[in-house]
Amino acid sequence: MNVPQDDVGHPDHYFSARPASAGDLRTITVPIAGREVEVEVAAGVFSPGGVDKGTRVLLDEVPPPPDGDLLDLGCGWGPLALTMASESPAARVWAVDVNERALDLVRRNAARLGLGNVRAVTPGEVPDDVRFSAVWSNPPIRIGKVALHELLGRWLPRLAPGADAWLVVQKNLGADSLARWLGDALDLAVDREASSKGFRILRVSAAG
Repeated sequence: MNVPQDDVGHPDHYFSARPASAGDLRTITVPIAGREVEVEVAAGVFSPGGVDKGTRVLLDEVPPPPDGDLLDLGCGWGPLALTMASESPAARVWAVDVNERALDLVRRNAARLGLGNVRAVTPGEVPDDVRFSAVWSNPPIRIGKVALHELLGRWLPRLAPGADAWLVVQKNLGADSLARWLGDALDLAVDREASSKGFRILRVSAAG
């Protein structure tokens, strides 16, 4: 069966075209940048119960750069973007998704946490001349190789010279084969940087 997909690559059960109504919103407590904070979540967005395991692994292993344009690719309700913005207040953080419900949640959560350096936008709203000092992503592996390769092939070439993308991927869902593809097809340097709790962190480096 074909799975409907969007530009960022989420299958349709992660996709909600409309922001959540007040009755659909839930407030939960999660760890962001070393402190417990309250955020809003809703059904129709990836991991509405909290910070998922793969994202936690990435957050535990990788610090964001202190400044520059930073990308959270497929942001959901925003755990990566909120962490980047909290830990790197001099940076401009792009939280990118086509799920309008997700983007609305990121905006709400950034405002709740006083983070004025977050831009929650659709893919087409990122200016073409922006180059990223870092990309963080827990990419949607289950959408299939073709859609996943299209997604990463669109965004990873926009790394600034010498910058890195950090991808967290379940080992049993093809982390190593994805690493080989990134090197062969996109001509990027790929290192298997860390492994934890069934996940592998891939460091993808731009030429510099």
